[in-house]
Amino acid sequence: MATPDTRTQLLDAAERLFAEHGYRGTSIRAITKLAGANLAAVGYHFGSKAELMAAVARRVVEPIAAAQCAGLDTLLARTPDPPVGELVEAFAGPLFDEMPADDEGGARTSRLIVTILSDPAEEARGWTDAVVDSVRERYFAAFARALPGVSPEELAFRMRGIFTLAAVDRLQAHQQPTPGCEPPVAVEAARRWAITFLAAGMSAPAIQF
Repeated sequence: MATPDTRTQLLDAAERLFAEHGYRGTSIRAITKLAGANLAAVGYHFGSKAELMAAVARRVVEPIAAAQCAGLDTLLARTPDPPVGELVEAFAGPLFDEMPADDEGGARTSRLIVTILSDPAEEARGWTDAVVDSVRERYFAAFARALPGVSPEELAFRMRGIFTLAAVDRLQAHQQPTPGCEPPVAVEAARRWAITFLAAGMSAPAIQF
């Protein structure tokens, strides 16, 4: 097997350290030390620590977004207005598929997504990706058609809840496996429970103030 190049080694090291210590708690020196690279390598390959954070986030999130996009394409090929439950499964399912609790890579992905959602550093939350943004906008439009009584603000809140529940559940499942359950069974059960729960939440009547 070929040795990873320096750029990949930096991404691997940064993903691990950002997930464990957050953006501000991770120094360029720590990243380059773990990657076995010199201090100038981050600037050479990424330009800055912030751009490295963005590259790490994109590498983790883009496969999820690609699977979400494929799922939505499949639904829309069948009907222009898929029901809420099917939209939730297409949107939430890849989050569980890409974060298996019995896999260290899945655990890192869930830790990093929790970091992206909760880290106070703007660099951790402010990165953008055209592909990810496009997929989110397409789902938002599909959910809006399926839930015409829900305001855009509340719909955005509900969609954020899907990401949060999936990431936190996968992280907890990795840290505290379900007693007596083989990991593949536990993962599939959690996936079905989550989709059923989230579909009910997404379908709930709009909150009236």
